[in-house]
Amino acid sequence: MTKINIDLRGLNPAPVTPFNRDGSVDYAACKKLGAWLASIDGVKSLTVLGHAGEGTFMSQSEQMKVIEAFAESVNGAIPIIAGITLEGTEVAAEEAKRAVSAGASAGLLYPSHGWLRFGYQKGAPQDKYRQVYEESGLPLILFQYPDATKCTYNLETLLEILAQPGVFAMKNGVRNMRRWDTEIPVIRRERPDLQILSCHDEYLLSTAFDVDGFLVGYGNIAPELLVEMIKAGKAKDYKKAREIHDRLLPVTKSVYHRGSHMEGTVALKHALVARGILDHATVRSPLLPLEPGAEEEIKAAIRAAELSFVG
Repeated sequence: MTKINIDLRGLNPAPVTPFNRDGSVDYAACKKLGAWLASIDGVKSLTVLGHAGEGTFMSQSEQMKVIEAFAESVNGAIPIIAGITLEGTEVAAEEAKRAVSAGASAGLLYPSHGWLRFGYQKGAPQDKYRQVYEESGLPLILFQYPDATKCTYNLETLLEILAQPGVFAMKNGVRNMRRWDTEIPVIRRERPDLQILSCHDEYLLSTAFDVDGFLVGYGNIAPELLVEMIKAGKAKDYKKAREIHDRLLPVTKSVYHRGSHMEGTVALKHALVARGILDHATVRSPLLPLEPGAEEEIKAAIRAAELSFVG
């Protein structure tokens, strides 16, 4: 079996995709964001074209150019991971091949969209991971969706996917602490080499002590503090982790305690404006601007957390 030498044990931000005011992709801003994130000690990779990156709102050509822009921005210092989101197995494999050609080192393989509504046939997720890896050669991260959805993988399915060649890490967002507390120890025992990453943006403190790192959109806006929270979690230093959590709580509330988690993508862009990384918070439909006053609320939260203006 080919050994995959990609180390994600730390912070793995999922960058937003900046747009120009006319709605086109701002590749120069992609490079600025990527270079800043890669400059922070403890950032281990960037995952582009995910939910935070509005990846499914782009053409294939734009997706390729976004991967290329972020890859250029990090200049080989850290790997670029691409969201692989297409529903059918064959088209997902082709998407993975395109990601490889654009410079991605690994892929975050999403469940098929139809499974969200209807559930999945037994064995179908395992088959999708197998075929995408075999056809593209792209190392894969398992993406565990929330327990509230019908495409969340049960423990048997998780273990079978994680035992397959090419799958080297798991991004777990189950958002059910009963499952988290009982399943993570089993996965650790059965797959001791697996890299386990939390994507519970709004519940990071609760998961920080069980993981190798975070793979989160939150990493866009507070990478310095999230790196420190990961260190505290690995050291089992609850006091320090709690202090960071409490310092970030105004930001967490302003970005993620909203009516829809998708609003968090818009809020992330406002937070990046507040930090001086982006000039504006343009998003693509079906995302919409936030309600009046939200921009100032987010700026105030960034100030309250003492996150510096980096320009």
